[in-house]
Amino acid sequence: MRIALCQINNTVGDLAGNSALIQRFARQAAEAGAELAVFPELALTGYPPRDLVEKPSFLDRTAEALTELVDATRHLPLGLIVGYVGRAPAGSARRATNSAALIEGGRVHFRQTKMLLPTYDVFDEWRNFQPAEKQEIVEFRGTRIALTICEDAWNDKQFWERPLYKNDPVEALVRQGAQIVISINGSPYDTAKRAVRRQMFSAMALRYGLPHVYVNMVGGNDQLVFDGSSFAMDSAGAVISSLKSFEEDMVLFESEACTGELHDSHESETAAVYDALVLGTRDYLRKCGFKSVLLGLSGGIDSTLVACVAADAVGQENVVGVGMPGPYSSDHSVKDARDLAVNLGIRFEMAPITSAYDEVLRSLAPIFQGARRDVTEENVQARLRGLTLMALSNKWGALVLTTGNKSEIAVGYCTLYGDMCGGLAVISDVPKTMVYELCREVNRRKGPVIPESVFTKPPSAELRPDQKDSDSLPEYDVLDRILKAYVEELKPPALIASEQNVPMELVREIVNKVDRNEYKRQQAAPGLRVTSKAFGIGRRFPIAQRFFE
Repeated sequence: MRIALCQINNTVGDLAGNSALIQRFARQAAEAGAELAVFPELALTGYPPRDLVEKPSFLDRTAEALTELVDATRHLPLGLIVGYVGRAPAGSARRATNSAALIEGGRVHFRQTKMLLPTYDVFDEWRNFQPAEKQEIVEFRGTRIALTICEDAWNDKQFWERPLYKNDPVEALVRQGAQIVISINGSPYDTAKRAVRRQMFSAMALRYGLPHVYVNMVGGNDQLVFDGSSFAMDSAGAVISSLKSFEEDMVLFESEACTGELHDSHESETAAVYDALVLGTRDYLRKCGFKSVLLGLSGGIDSTLVACVAADAVGQENVVGVGMPGPYSSDHSVKDARDLAVNLGIRFEMAPITSAYDEVLRSLAPIFQGARRDVTEENVQARLRGLTLMALSNKWGALVLTTGNKSEIAVGYCTLYGDMCGGLAVISDVPKTMVYELCREVNRRKGPVIPESVFTKPPSAELRPDQKDSDSLPEYDVLDRILKAYVEELKPPALIASEQNVPMELVREIVNKVDRNEYKRQQAAPGLRVTSKAFGIGRRFPIAQRFFE
């Protein structure tokens, strides 16, 4: 059977738009001679719909959209597998199901409902969906298909050391006589995910001796970025067809002859992270209705990276960098910011804050009388910059992008209502050391648009004379290793100190900063997830608590 793997970028809740996208790809698949076009998990409704499924009107309109899609594709000479939100059976604890329909000739021939509902990390499906009690294979044009929906194929007991569920839907469906496994997915990107998927599906294909088809969605939805990276494998686990990462794409796969098309994707994970940030930023803006962005452009490495991502995401003509020098800003930082703006072709504006800063301190002097200068005065500068950016945002209707990286946000080296002001935290899941790697990637792609001095000068917030980040923090290569071990791997301080060969006192200081600054992170703008554990919806720690390492 000739199968078209259709990797689309849908929008949560845009039923008409998603249906039109499915129809366009279905027509292309039919023109290419496909007998079956396979679309991602919840292709019709978008993923994740979260509590939209609690609305009866959402379920009603989804049912109508599915009926209209069935009718609109009735004349196409192929079948479609489409994910959608269905209605749970009467008497169920939840209203909705995560389902897939096999459509052909103006009717739904078969429906499959997801059985394993993930409730960990960024997933919360047990909250929203009623699981299937049983699943069956479906025969289509002489081929018996095991149709699985994302998590249903992620519980192979021979691949995972500790499977999360007792049931293995793939194993059960194969026992029913399946000749091919087709898995539709909404699997978000992180730096390890593309490799893990191929390893797991290759192991299953080899174990069962069956071809496996994996179709994933692509695009950004809020904090999640979906990379696509779909593929089809032969019965020995070799990739026969592959789709691009971070782009809509379609390829064909001949399931009996095991032939197909291979579309190139990223070999470097650094390059993949950069494109994930670009796609996540572009889709956040597009799907929320914004056309332009602005950011504080300081001449530092973090704002430099965000400016580069923004220019690639929405076009240089839609990006404004704002230089906001204060009393301790260096001339070389202003020059680096201006040079970058020229090299990228983005608009650059200057809005100095020194006079406003002096006036604020004068107005507060009677109240501050007798108190020594401390971080308060530093934060006033950051908050004046936040005020300036938000004023410009209101005036121009442009979204403010924050420029804080994961290392800073982890330990609270950021200012509420200051540099944390904005609508999207583009690099909040990017450790500082990776920021440098990504900026080098930009220069590899575009030439030397980022001045070399941005890489070589010591990182500094420039909020007091001769300030350097290393005055308050360990060197970033040390800090990032500690943070990865604590935040992403959940290792205890003693083990981190031993493995990293760093003083226990330093590790304890860092992890306690992480814990104490949860209140800041929960007030931050949503950030794009690119690592295995990002701050945001996938990391849910209490603010008011007294457990410290």
